[in-house]
Amino acid sequence: MTDREPGGRMSLFDHLAELRRRLLISAVAVLVSAAAAFSFSDEILVWLTTPLHIELVFLSPTEAFWVSLKISLVVGLLIALPLVLYQVWRFVAPGMYRTEQRYAAGFVIGSCAFFAAGLAFCAFVALPFALKFLIAFGVDRGMKPMISAQMYVDFALKFYLAFGVIFEVPLAVTLAGRMGLVTPAFLARNRRYALLANAVIAAVLTPTSDLFNMAIMLVPLTVLYEIGIIGVRLFGRRKSAPEAAAAGV
Repeated sequence: MTDREPGGRMSLFDHLAELRRRLLISAVAVLVSAAAAFSFSDEILVWLTTPLHIELVFLSPTEAFWVSLKISLVVGLLIALPLVLYQVWRFVAPGMYRTEQRYAAGFVIGSCAFFAAGLAFCAFVALPFALKFLIAFGVDRGMKPMISAQMYVDFALKFYLAFGVIFEVPLAVTLAGRMGLVTPAFLARNRRYALLANAVIAAVLTPTSDLFNMAIMLVPLTVLYEIGIIGVRLFGRRKSAPEAAAAGV
């Protein structure tokens, strides 16, 4: 079989080989970043527990090691995320027009920026606020907090990742508008349904099932949806003259 099909298009096996190459580069980047992060896992754990103000305990001989390993893998993934997204872009870019490639590059940069903003919001607002409420709730009822390292790290990492994901909402909404799937008028008209969808998303992504933490996630989700509407107004697909005339009929 030839390397390329007539017309310069890549064959199926060429696409699979290219996909394997991009996945291999991404996996190596994550593993190398995780190995580097393992050396600083103790410092990262101390930083994660800063808003907790409680000394952690471990309940099994292997718990401390697995906690350090889990922290390293997640941090390694976050460090390598720009390179992983770049590999995704390199894989899909050959099938795009030049203008589409420019938008794809902006999408990669925007994804990283919004994800970082979500992590920052979680670190300085959401996580400290949630921990203060939850710990005080138990203490006020006469219970003494004794939290294991694994349980807390699982809780904190899920919180961070959840806020990183929901901060992608404006970018996702803007992309849908750029593709012509939604319009600013459609998004504004269906705010009530968006609010319901945001409540479901908050219930699914929140590590705990209490209404307080759902509200912590629901409020920024609602604000991010409104930012998405603004993004569609600014960067959404413009109607051509025939389409605009048809819409006005």
